[in-house]
Amino acid sequence: MTAGERGRLGRFTDAVLGGARAARDKARELRDELRTSDEPERALVAPLLPGQELRYVGLGPVRAPQTAKAGRQLADVMADEFVHSLDPKVLFGLLNIVNPVVWVDAVLTPVRLAAGVLLLPGNAGAIAAGVPEAAEPEPTPPHQLVQRDPIPLTEEQEAFRALFRLSLYRPLAEQLAEIAYRRRFVFSGDLATLAGSLLLFLERYSGTPLAVTDTHLHLLRMGPRPDADRPDRRQPRVLWSVRRDRVARVDSERGATGLVQLTSTIVFDDGSWIRLTQPALRDDQSRFLTAIHDLPGQRPQP
Repeated sequence: MTAGERGRLGRFTDAVLGGARAARDKARELRDELRTSDEPERALVAPLLPGQELRYVGLGPVRAPQTAKAGRQLADVMADEFVHSLDPKVLFGLLNIVNPVVWVDAVLTPVRLAAGVLLLPGNAGAIAAGVPEAAEPEPTPPHQLVQRDPIPLTEEQEAFRALFRLSLYRPLAEQLAEIAYRRRFVFSGDLATLAGSLLLFLERYSGTPLAVTDTHLHLLRMGPRPDADRPDRRQPRVLWSVRRDRVARVDSERGATGLVQLTSTIVFDDGSWIRLTQPALRDDQSRFLTAIHDLPGQRPQP
């Protein structure tokens, strides 16, 4: 091979490699754009919220963390074991629940108001919220005898039980008290509040992002975005809603890495609060913080 031929081959190789790099960079750019843009989600969610200006749709699920601080993790593990050995009367005393029957009815109130869910008789309430599956009985704590017959409930209580897939065979008050006690580090501790109703939906559903409009804060049931080569058949539903004027403040901070997690504490006008985490890239975080810019609260540094 002559020097001229080697030169031409080298230039050809460089051109091929350069084209491959350009194609790779373009593909990466398009992939990143698809991952960080919320346009597909906006197109799906907007029809659900007529008359509202949709300002943000989360690309990742929002969750209530297991503990408020890492130092409380051991305490939470111990509490989870402890709560199942408690007599219900002791558990109610720890949570300052004087009358469990009245308390259950109080818990239903913010679910009615914030979720916008009509608690219909029987499983109709669950179907109305897009939850057609049957309830799964929970394991019976060791301090209780096995209850072979379902606990009698009112029609509304039965719809509530089906909606959150609580056990048929244990009193609602005991099951709700256990949830409140286990999660006491991440919300105000009272399920009969706006924060409590949001916690119940986060406990029941997975893959639930937040949406923010000019008038409301919503929790959605939507599922992950499909791959680019697959059709998008998602059918989002609004699980929980609250008017923006009921949100007193939102304090947000980025996780240790600053890139993949945003932690926010939402405080409502009834005095209740809940701490939420959401995996979010910088673009998604920026959209969320912009959508809530008019609400009081601390924001992470740029």
